[in-house]
Amino acid sequence: MAKVLAIANQKGGVAKTTTCINLAASLVATRRRVLLIDLDPQGNATTGSGVDKLALEHSIYDVLIGSCSLVEAMQFSEHGGYQLLPANRDLTAAEVALLDLPAKEKRLREALAPVRENYDYILIDCPPSLSMLTVNALVAADGVIIPMQCEYYALEGLTDLINSIQRIGQLLNPSLKIEGLLRTMYDPRISLTNDVSEQLKAHFGDKLYDTVIPRNVRLAEAPSFGMPALVYDKQSRGALAYLALAGELSRRQRQAARSTTATATKA
Repeated sequence: MAKVLAIANQKGGVAKTTTCINLAASLVATRRRVLLIDLDPQGNATTGSGVDKLALEHSIYDVLIGSCSLVEAMQFSEHGGYQLLPANRDLTAAEVALLDLPAKEKRLREALAPVRENYDYILIDCPPSLSMLTVNALVAADGVIIPMQCEYYALEGLTDLINSIQRIGQLLNPSLKIEGLLRTMYDPRISLTNDVSEQLKAHFGDKLYDTVIPRNVRLAEAPSFGMPALVYDKQSRGALAYLALAGELSRRQRQAARSTTATATKA
């Protein structure tokens, strides 16, 4: 069954969408079956995957309100090699539409249930706010990956984000956990970057991914061509960093599975 991961941060501009697209493509490159869900009304993960968000017959909005199935709304990212559940500006109306629907916080989880066996990973690109859309992502997810820049304001907002995740875990999804923190747009030449990075290591320990995502021009350019950096320039530092992240993510999952098996055996 798929590992469902929400890529979330209430702060914008921290590379959530970049992480979703490039991690999805990197997992595909390691022979994983991947579904990427664009849950942001801006639809950047959709266009960055090479799909025209203005020409969609169905989108994640239709899935959430129940007018079509998840499979009917799916697209395929030719460059990325993963399945995509696309979004466009229609999703803005979901906030209001969901208020009148039953189990409004669980709509995405229920929609995913029939297809989870078909994938190894399902990645959800969340909007930069704790909206009903983000709540749906966190209720559907097994874990949360938090991309963040190593700067003061990012660190200041991290506590609020973690508190929000914990509240949703307590109220709506007891199995939800923080999968890991990912340092993005990393520039080791900046002293503040190194200071914040050390604080993250001290406070979060092994929750902090060893992999860091560097500031990289190719990562910034690739979305305008509708492709991940791995296809746009597979030798770029950004592409290689996301491949490393995919490897680290898979290793952690295998280690967790072995630990669970060992615990069950002892019991």
